[in-house]
Amino acid sequence: MDLTTQYLGLTLKSPLVVGAAAPLSEDIENFRWLEDSGASAIVMHSLFEEQIRRERLELHHHTEYGTESFAEALTYFPEPETFHVGTEAYLEHIREAKRRVDIPIIANLNGATLGGWIDYAKQMQDAGADAIELNIYWLPTDLDLSGADVEQDYIDIVRSVKESVQIPVAVKVGPYFSNMANMAKRLSEAGADGLVLFNRFYQPDIDIEHLEIQPNLILSAPQDQRLPLTWMALLYGKLPVSLAATSGISRADDVVKLLMAGADVTMLVATLLRHGIGHIKTIEEELIQWLTEHEYESLTQLRGSMSQQKCPNPSDFERVQYMRAIQSYHPIWEPGHQFVH
Repeated sequence: MDLTTQYLGLTLKSPLVVGAAAPLSEDIENFRWLEDSGASAIVMHSLFEEQIRRERLELHHHTEYGTESFAEALTYFPEPETFHVGTEAYLEHIREAKRRVDIPIIANLNGATLGGWIDYAKQMQDAGADAIELNIYWLPTDLDLSGADVEQDYIDIVRSVKESVQIPVAVKVGPYFSNMANMAKRLSEAGADGLVLFNRFYQPDIDIEHLEIQPNLILSAPQDQRLPLTWMALLYGKLPVSLAATSGISRADDVVKLLMAGADVTMLVATLLRHGIGHIKTIEEELIQWLTEHEYESLTQLRGSMSQQKCPNPSDFERVQYMRAIQSYHPIWEPGHQFVH
């Protein structure tokens, strides 16, 4: 069975890519295990803009120590252990990963502004990264900032990173644009080689006893794949970019659905955190079994077969699907009767 696929111009042995997650990639010993279990590429954990900014502030502090020019801004940054590794350690992590495995290593830059952190894209390239995933994690809250300005910032970031490197750049974004289709087109025109759909914006929780804001990480669930599936199907064949699906991919069935919608690769994170790295092999075996039973010889036959471009009724992916969903739902109680648990 031919599982090979193209992503960012790279030939991968399968569509099963390990997505960015610190527990999976910050331990260098995991890389060989991931490869042996069937991963076709590994996206490293993020190098954060705040991490780079903090290190620069610390450097400035030591070079200006004793003067009155240094503000106490450092006290407002998370402690270094929050980011797991420093910037030089991150670059060495790339170099060591390339020495240990033969599959592509995709570095990950997590930021929200143009800033000096873009310089690190070239250093990631020089360290041996095969590609960069630009993880733009930004939830605008400025009441005076227009949607057009937000979108332009994304475009400027992508264009600036592309100008600094020769390796492919994928852009991981959220879905919250007034016109996601137009934004995808503009990101492609700015130089993006691939789109990773979608970023999940994590919402904090409140500790009502200690009156503190606290993180509350909830791993993705199967239903979370519906949004990327929809946009894969809508964008497939319309843009000269690779498409990567992420969120809620747990089984071979999920992989099949997303490939049918138009994905080039599917990124595994939550399912590996739940079931372990060896679960990649299980998904691969189940994928091969499904393809064999349904008489497919390669992923090429499967990809995009249920996209809007190839669907007999393209409107199924638009407003009519909303109407059908509403009309087809049946409650577990009869209208006019009181609901009983």
